[in-house]
Amino acid sequence: MTSHSSAKSDPTVFTPSGTLQFGIFFQGVNSGTIWKAAESGSQTDFESFRRLVQTAERGLFAAFFLGEGLRLREHLGRPHALDVVGRPDAQTALAALAAVTTNIGLVATQNTTYNDPADLAHRLASLDLISGGRAAWNIVTTDNAWTGANFRRGGYLDHADRYKHAEAFVETAKRIWDSWETPAGPARHVRHEGQHYTVDVTPRLPRSAQYRPVLFQAGDSPEGRDFAARQADVIFSAHPKLEKAIEFRTDLVARTLAAGRPANAVQIMPASEFILAATDQEARAKKEWVRSLQIGPQQALAYLEQFWGRELSGYDPDGPLPEIDPVVEETSETRGSGFHGAKARQLADQWRAEAKDKGLSIRQFVSAKTSRMDATFTGSYSAVADHLAEFARVGAVDGFNISPWLIPTGLDDIVNHLVPELQERGVYPTEYRGTTLRENLGLATPVRSGDAVTATGPVRHA
Repeated sequence: MTSHSSAKSDPTVFTPSGTLQFGIFFQGVNSGTIWKAAESGSQTDFESFRRLVQTAERGLFAAFFLGEGLRLREHLGRPHALDVVGRPDAQTALAALAAVTTNIGLVATQNTTYNDPADLAHRLASLDLISGGRAAWNIVTTDNAWTGANFRRGGYLDHADRYKHAEAFVETAKRIWDSWETPAGPARHVRHEGQHYTVDVTPRLPRSAQYRPVLFQAGDSPEGRDFAARQADVIFSAHPKLEKAIEFRTDLVARTLAAGRPANAVQIMPASEFILAATDQEARAKKEWVRSLQIGPQQALAYLEQFWGRELSGYDPDGPLPEIDPVVEETSETRGSGFHGAKARQLADQWRAEAKDKGLSIRQFVSAKTSRMDATFTGSYSAVADHLAEFARVGAVDGFNISPWLIPTGLDDIVNHLVPELQERGVYPTEYRGTTLRENLGLATPVRSGDAVTATGPVRHA
């Protein structure tokens, strides 16, 4: 990746900004969040959301990101006892949080398969308006009939068509947002006829202060990367380690240029976990404590049961992996995305050999499998800040999307100690750039010119 001043005027050359931004990913129940410690709060009480988002805003975080749960995970054919509380609707929660925040972006995960483009575009535009231009849409796709059973249409979408359908959906939503001639109006008629839906709509809302919601996307497959290169403003990646992050950046820049957009058009924010303390030794000790609470005996056995497809309660969590084979050949989507599609019997043989070779019990093995080892930054505040500064220097990422391991206080160490260290190194904002999410991310603002949508600066295709 090239970094020199002359590249700044060349949209075909990627230029590192030299700075980082943070986002927060508030998850539902999962193996990375500690839910049973004395310090743990609730993932459904509004107070947890308020406490986290206001801490993030105090730390100048760019965005607060909510996932989406369209159906509860199942465990051996029943709702998962360790995951039964689900998640509030993202747009409902974010609308409430807009009233108690001023600058931080509000990112709603919304599915293209089980929404209608005109309705979703209106709801996202509503969030964008009432928040003063801070809304964003994390675009996701789903195609399975199990999730679709919660909806009128069922699972009608072929897996191979999910991004084709999503692209038509996003393009239609963009046309709706772009249809206002001026911020005050009037609106232009929008019509779309496609394989899965027909839209004939005149938009009901004017543009927000940031023109339209910012678009996030999290697909890491080749199809997902190409989709992000064509449509997204920000991509959530699964590559937080420096070398892999650089490889991902190089690949994404190539895809973005091939899509006819500038090299810097899509920002990258990998998922990450931070375990910090005043010294490296204290941080390592804290990490052991965190891991011991993330995966308890129940969670360890339940994790294996999702692959074995059978009850394993008779096994000692501190003993070896089960010698019996799974009763399923391949895991289904009912178990959740983290378990879906695994070849269970082949995996069981591989895991038993690995655990025996390393001398790991069930609990130790599951803890290692679910520990986000590749996504965890552990160390003293100063050491981690030095490491992150290198990411900023080479432009490996634009920031990190943090999943706190404790709710609602899991950002305190980061905001109180890591952020000031990064600011001292000149790689983290000392104030918000503006009042909209698009401004605070440093993204160009789309501007309509005839029937094309460009950006203030290098051309951005809508």
